[in-house]
Amino acid sequence: MLSTVYTGTLHGLESQLVSVETDLAPGLPFLAMVGLPDITVREAKERIRSAIINSGYMFPAKRITVNLSPANTKKEGSHFDLPIAVGLLVSIGVIKEYAVKDYAFIGELSLTGCIHRVDGALPLVIGLKKCGIHKIILPADNAAEASPVKGVELYPAENLNMLVEHFDRTKEIFLYRKRNEMGYNKKERNHVLDYSDVAGQEQVKRAVMICCAGGHGMLLMGPPGSGKSMIAKRIPTVMPEMTYEECLEVTKIYSIGGRLSKALPMITDRPFRAPHHTVTGAALIGGGNKPMPGELSLAHLGVLFLDEFPEFNKNVLEMLRQPLEDSWVTIARSGGNFSFPCQVMLVAASNPCPCGYLGSRMHPCTCSQSQIHRYKSKISGPLLDRIDLHVPVLPVNYTDLSQKEKASFISSSDMRREVEKARERQLERYRKHSILFNAQLTSSLMKQYCKLDEKSEELMKSAFKTLSLSARAYSRVIKISRTIADLENSENIQPVHVAEALSYRVPDRNTKEFGE
Repeated sequence: MLSTVYTGTLHGLESQLVSVETDLAPGLPFLAMVGLPDITVREAKERIRSAIINSGYMFPAKRITVNLSPANTKKEGSHFDLPIAVGLLVSIGVIKEYAVKDYAFIGELSLTGCIHRVDGALPLVIGLKKCGIHKIILPADNAAEASPVKGVELYPAENLNMLVEHFDRTKEIFLYRKRNEMGYNKKERNHVLDYSDVAGQEQVKRAVMICCAGGHGMLLMGPPGSGKSMIAKRIPTVMPEMTYEECLEVTKIYSIGGRLSKALPMITDRPFRAPHHTVTGAALIGGGNKPMPGELSLAHLGVLFLDEFPEFNKNVLEMLRQPLEDSWVTIARSGGNFSFPCQVMLVAASNPCPCGYLGSRMHPCTCSQSQIHRYKSKISGPLLDRIDLHVPVLPVNYTDLSQKEKASFISSSDMRREVEKARERQLERYRKHSILFNAQLTSSLMKQYCKLDEKSEELMKSAFKTLSLSARAYSRVIKISRTIADLENSENIQPVHVAEALSYRVPDRNTKEFGE
């Protein structure tokens, strides 16, 4: 008997519908799988055989052919166990074929017939919905993860017996109704870290507000102990809350990477990733035999913090150039191209020289000119040009450090309040476009929303020549000016906004003295 059931396969973040066709024919007992299954799928036949027998059903002693269609697409993942097992149960008459025609199945089987959680359940469910399937049976441990998808019916199953009873109407599986949506799950932020812990550094905090409001990247440069890492680690406390769509997009990335669990079914806080400087290119950008998202994509819509920036392998850093410009990582393999989003706020921290005290009046620099040159040359000009704000972090003076009252310093909640107001203005301004913040502005949209008056134009013209700005740096200054105007609740960009934006692009500003 021939049967057909449905499931999906992942290609990067996208899901494609797969028909699992099962045919029983006379002949020596054998189970053959065709349709480009990978080794995980080919091994499924042993798990399926034991799962069906240990669940109390007869495994057919016939020649079995399982075709995974379309046959020209590689099938990967343990989630094919369940649809193949259901196809066999339909073929031997345990389950009626008409009962499963509107369903899709995903899940890994144990030898006892239990259905275990799988990676990538969320993008699989989203893809199946796009293909017109709205009833999905999946592992109970994946139900909360897939529940944010609207317009689908999720039936969490724990074992094969439970699934069979559902289709013969003996005991139906309850529809999963607990929707894990932002509207139901919003909670008050309670960060342990706060900018009120940072003594002084008000100018740097101002730069942080600009970055968070417009989604701009920044380079923090200063001597050891000036607070660069401390400032960077508190950036998530200032960033605005994620929208429901943003949560769904980030959760998809974590889902295919196997980083979700029953306890953490949905990412609701903006990611903050801080890889060590020994990270490999594949771990940072993504890759592997089966391409998976790297730290850059795991930081999507959040912060990628690279501490000790020049200590990273130069070749690894150069891999960031194209993804930072395109906001996508594309990994080419023999099986095709895999793309992962990476709209990140890159935050890097660096000392001005190997010893860290170049230009300091308090500590003499012990580095030779060749050491300084070699240290700085690890970060190329094109990569620096892609970082929006270059911010010096000066040593904190004693007066600020001796302040006993935290209330005297600006707090994260105060900064976030201003950032959220600026983000609201951007969401309203760009409601007709598929962008969320100023850093995403294209050239055509910049002409529409970032017009400069005559004085601002003159200032930019003078600075362009004086500072030797590139075309990329020019556009980034304009975007930063737009963000500063939003923070100041100004509809138009003023010369003062342009001047402040330009102050973050002054070359070699960090070779000046770091003294007080």
